[in-house]
Amino acid sequence: MSILIQGGRLIDPASQTDMIADLLIQDGRVAAIGVDLQEQAEQVIDASGQVVCPGLVDLSAHSREPGPAQRGSIKTESRAAAAGGVTTLICPPTTNPVVDSPAVVELIKDRCEETGITRILPMGALTKGLEGDQLAPLYALASSGCVAFSNGRNPFTSSRVLNRALEYAATHDLLVVFNPEDAALAEGGCMHDDTTSTRLGLNGIPSTAETIEVARCLLLVEQTGVRAHFGQISCERSVHMIAEACERGLPVTADVAIQNLLLIDENVNGFNSAFHLQPPLRGQLDRAGLIQGVITGAIQAICSNHHPLEKAAKEAPFANTEPGMTGLETLLSLSLMLVEQQILELPQLIEKLTLAPATIMGIDAGKLSVGSRADVCIFNPELSWSLTPETSRSRGKNTPFMGYPLRGKVTHTLLNGHTVYSL
Repeated sequence: MSILIQGGRLIDPASQTDMIADLLIQDGRVAAIGVDLQEQAEQVIDASGQVVCPGLVDLSAHSREPGPAQRGSIKTESRAAAAGGVTTLICPPTTNPVVDSPAVVELIKDRCEETGITRILPMGALTKGLEGDQLAPLYALASSGCVAFSNGRNPFTSSRVLNRALEYAATHDLLVVFNPEDAALAEGGCMHDDTTSTRLGLNGIPSTAETIEVARCLLLVEQTGVRAHFGQISCERSVHMIAEACERGLPVTADVAIQNLLLIDENVNGFNSAFHLQPPLRGQLDRAGLIQGVITGAIQAICSNHHPLEKAAKEAPFANTEPGMTGLETLLSLSLMLVEQQILELPQLIEKLTLAPATIMGIDAGKLSVGSRADVCIFNPELSWSLTPETSRSRGKNTPFMGYPLRGKVTHTLLNGHTVYSL
């Protein structure tokens, strides 16, 4: 199938392209880029006044399959991703059963192929059952298709076990993803530990729950030489430590969830469980530090940290609800607020949503040069819209941005040159 996308603002960070151009797609690949292309195509998309960029790559999106069907499935969350311009999902190993055997990896790959809406690349578990004790078969998982390895926010039984896992990963040049949190310090907490949590009478999670774990992991990264990525950091001090590690030549990268760039702990006023997130919303200084990290490049990528939950999971007193928000459909629109606030230029933002996460994972995605895979997102940056429970494609409706006025809407998403979403 051939598709000609005409007259859009083509932004491709990989080739540093930012121009009004046509894009010709043939047989799932980018065949030509130019002004006023005259080639014939089976389908023509008029992208005038819109932005054409690589399909988004989300570094943290829970598909919930295998797992509880009421929370989501590969099919439902893939539809949500396509509506948000996301073509590649990196899914954590926190499924049920856990991604700690090649059989689970094959199941995810088969379901993804059957659905055919997005590309889902699973992370493998660092330890069996994510129990933090015995190592999972990392090499076998990598051979089956796992692009990285993580223990999520599940603790290790000792630093010795973590060190052994990192040594093994370094031996085979495997990427390890940390979601840094000291379980003992975070236990019982449901929001950032500061004046707002005190005023609301809610148990807090101190910043040190994250920074202590970042420090431990960085020391072990330095000792083992493993490639490491810090996912969804939330504290200013974490940004500084990771930036210093990069300056010293350690092979580390980091990402941040878009909600932690836009919201702070004061938003929890009213005990709205939609703001019960993990990591928690931090204070204004932490938010400023995260933004600075995005600007300087200490934080390379922005993700959704997509956690779809059933309605009942959020229907309880704040502290008793489950943390998380659905975010695939709103990732791009919320991220565009950073451009509107003049924090980032649009090409810089597109890079942090496409090329940078693809580079971190070492995958073939996030670019639109001739010959590259035709994963494409087309969006109208001026189109206003709101996500509602009726229009949301994700099975989870748990987001503080439900009904919030947004600007910037995806009009088309293409995966391997096939249209998987159109407005």
